Amino acid sequence: MIYSVDIRITAPVNDTEIEARVTDAIENVFPGAETESKASEVVAEAHSVEHFSELLHRQEILDTARGEFFSGRDGDTLSFDLKKQAAFQGVVNFAVGNPDELGELHVRMRVTDPTVEEFVDYVAPPTEDGKPIDTDEGQ
Repeated sequence: MIYSVDIRITAPVNDTEIEARVTDAIENVFPGAETESKASEVVAEAHSVEHFSELLHRQEILDTARGEFFSGRDGDTLSFDLKKQAAFQGVVNFAVGNPDELGELHVRMRVTDPTVEEFVDYVAPPTEDGKPIDTDEGQ
């Protein structure tokens, strides 16, 4: 699928943290993200969701991801938070409820093509019994 998405990730850098580790946390989930330091936070821009989607599939958390995407949807933008500590380990863990003591990675994805629904189906396809449903059957 060809898609067009602008991803902005922001993460606080606490006094007890090493900025490079915060940058690594972002790049472990969104490889190739262009990071920049601003005051006490790291800001990153990315345009690829391939690795992020692969992590969701590998961790078998597609339903959770879909729920987070749609609950944080505002028009053509999806917003959600990921736990920084998990991201540093290359793991996707949505920050719901209990805040991570290190703070979260705040992710905003603005989808320009295709529709948000089609984009979400691509990144985290619907599942049945925990397995992705093949929406391209017969092709």
